[in-house]
Amino acid sequence: MVSFLEVVYWVTVLCCLGQKHLVTGGCSGKCCRGRNMGCSTTDWRMDRAFAKCYCDEDCINTKDCCFDYFTECPAQDCAASVWSFWSGCAKPCQPSVRVRVRQVEQQPGNGGDPCPSLEERAGCREYRDHRGSQCGLSSGPAFITSLEFGKGRPKHDSYGNPLDPGFCMEFKMESRTAHCTVENRPHTLWMRYITEGFKVCVACEPPALQNRSCQGDGQESNKEAVLQWQAVGNPHCRGTWKKVQKTPQCTCPTQHIFIFT
Repeated sequence: MVSFLEVVYWVTVLCCLGQKHLVTGGCSGKCCRGRNMGCSTTDWRMDRAFAKCYCDEDCINTKDCCFDYFTECPAQDCAASVWSFWSGCAKPCQPSVRVRVRQVEQQPGNGGDPCPSLEERAGCREYRDHRGSQCGLSSGPAFITSLEFGKGRPKHDSYGNPLDPGFCMEFKMESRTAHCTVENRPHTLWMRYITEGFKVCVACEPPALQNRSCQGDGQESNKEAVLQWQAVGNPHCRGTWKKVQKTPQCTCPTQHIFIFT
């Protein structure tokens, strides 16, 4: 059974807690960012000691928060806006990069989640120069990028007529450089799926499709010819492949489908 002295003790503690809370208010109106030695009061702490306690973000690490810190200073996660539209390619008629950004709408506070990346870059290629003239195909390697990039390509012309759906080229991957796997930027992660010995599919679609072909698509090459390819967005990721066949549509697993640029 609880003794009389224990009852008196706890009643006294509760009375002191109530009086002190009325006077100091714990963290009410005192929430501060970072480590702020002035952001303090004298009240009950989370370790049940009645002493100087803090209401700044760092009190979680130093374990000297006031008892009501988490109710008076709830965590506030960073909030970011939606992504902007992709910019145009930095350079026309050659592999380049495009950018999209987003803004911070709410800064994190009280130990909330930090802000995510505010900028993304991706490989791209423009098919008209600064004067609006169409770029010509060169005899260089095949430039490829992720299937995701192709989702933003137009499917109809300016008059609403459907564009040529193009075709798909299947290749057996012969070699690749180590640079395809060492990069860890968001716009280069797709390159990890370029694996030696695997079959890959590469779609040839407008606007990369010109005169019924895409640069480096290997249509005119025999199956023993070793052809060159290069990843857009990382010029050091490149290698060789051999043509397997031309098909109306790409049937490889999604992670092994790319597009000509």
